Amino acid sequence: MKKIAVVYWSGGGNTEAMAKAAVDGANKAGGEAALFRVDAFSAEDMKDYDGFLFGCPAMGAEVLEEAEFEPFFQEAEAKLSGVPVGLFGSYGWGGGEWMRQWESRVKEDGAKLIQSGLAIENTPDEKGLAECAALGASLVKALV
Repeated sequence: MKKIAVVYWSGGGNTEAMAKAAVDGANKAGGEAALFRVDAFSAEDMKDYDGFLFGCPAMGAEVLEEAEFEPFFQEAEAKLSGVPVGLFGSYGWGGGEWMRQWESRVKEDGAKLIQSGLAIENTPDEKGLAECAALGASLVKALV
């Protein structure tokens, strides 16, 4: 069974809800997904997993959260070459530029981005949560 880490940062709970739905989707698709807040996971922990879903909302001027998530992700980038990765997060303003920049960054790192990043405005509704579950399932399929 392929092991997946879903690593996220959430300020208001929207991205956390997305992360939980992604874990459920991955597990239902036959993966072995584990959920981690970014402060409970390190780049060193990545060696124990086959693929990753990273979640972070847009912050400030559409950037990744700068105190915890960005420092973690900078370290993680060195370990992404050839690895299947999915991205997700919520936003409350702007047009999703943070996600487009994050996608480009991950591609430059050599990761195998499994699909376009999933960006949901504000609180995810049932459709949004289903999209998150589908993202988890997509990663499992990419690992087969």
